[in-house]
Amino acid sequence: MVSKQAFTPARLGPLTLKNRFVKAATFEGVMPRGQVSEALVDFHEAVARGGAAMTTVAYCAVSPGGRVHRDTVVLDADRAAQLRKVTSAVHDAGALACAQIGHAGLVANTLSNRTPTLAPSTRLSAPAMGLVRGATPEQLESVVDDFGAAAARAVDAGFDAIEIHMGHGYLLSSFFSPKLNKRTDRYGGDVTRRAELARRVAEQVRRSVGENVAVTAKFNMDDGVRGGFWLTDSVPTARLLEADGHLDALQLTGGSSLQNPMYYFRGDVPMDEFIASQPRAVGLGLRVIGKRLFRSYPFEEAFFLPLARQFREQLSMPLMLLGGINRLDTAQQALAEGFEFVAMARALLRQPDLVNRFRDDVAEEGLCIHCMKCMPTVYSGTHCVLVQR
Repeated sequence: MVSKQAFTPARLGPLTLKNRFVKAATFEGVMPRGQVSEALVDFHEAVARGGAAMTTVAYCAVSPGGRVHRDTVVLDADRAAQLRKVTSAVHDAGALACAQIGHAGLVANTLSNRTPTLAPSTRLSAPAMGLVRGATPEQLESVVDDFGAAAARAVDAGFDAIEIHMGHGYLLSSFFSPKLNKRTDRYGGDVTRRAELARRVAEQVRRSVGENVAVTAKFNMDDGVRGGFWLTDSVPTARLLEADGHLDALQLTGGSSLQNPMYYFRGDVPMDEFIASQPRAVGLGLRVIGKRLFRSYPFEEAFFLPLARQFREQLSMPLMLLGGINRLDTAQQALAEGFEFVAMARALLRQPDLVNRFRDDVAEEGLCIHCMKCMPTVYSGTHCVLVQR
């Protein structure tokens, strides 16, 4: 029997979502040279028609240096105009649209971008393929301004919500980390100072978009790295963000694209497929260091729930549960425990209409088998390899 709560409207700041299912940000891999394609429109329209209350476009960089690589959208005025096609299609399909904005920081591939990136403190970065210098205070002022400007352009593009990327080792996440942030100025040191940049960004984004747009954050609970950001730091940081009052919800995540990416994916590592998707030199490197770079974690339904409960106990603000949600009863359990929304990624990649199937009593569980072979497809258009294209 369908959970009434899962399909009742709920408030997200100024918005009313028609149900409790949100499509989490999944890099779509269909933005060649950062241009908005019809494939990107189709990707999100399918999710909207499939029943999710809101779909999230990932990932929109706030500046050229903040891209992950050259095929990342930079949320400038030109791209905002192009993204109107996405938001219009999503709205016509009966859903709301969210733009994930961020700066890749140490995760940026500077060879692909041909643009320097930033870090809390100077260190080597494998994605950057070299040394990344610690950002100056002046550069960080520009980062804050860039987030505000990108958020305003997202509103111009018709987005209903903004998700600030504070996870996965990207720039704001790296400032949280005692392992990555060795600064001694206002942006480094104790938990409060390491949270300063993210708090300023949230304030600037809220100021830029006003009160008619929802502002959320994807927030790391645990970096999955020894000496990294963990509950003893992440729970107090979340309390600071809640007290500031600029965010309408947190989407709880974990892991690091820089140091431990499989921590937030879970499942077998598709190493052969990764090697095949890369240029020959990179593929040879993966054969040598791939097992160290990509640790294997067994898949478990709702694998972030035990960590997320620590936040639900400490916070009163709305929370979105993310991580291995493939079943209707999982969503029901999360809502019963006080989470306002559930965020789904791989399950909707496999079946964009899964939410409608839940609603119509056609299915109680998605078809995703968590093989992780979708991961290497980000280089050619993210998709489930078991679905005929």
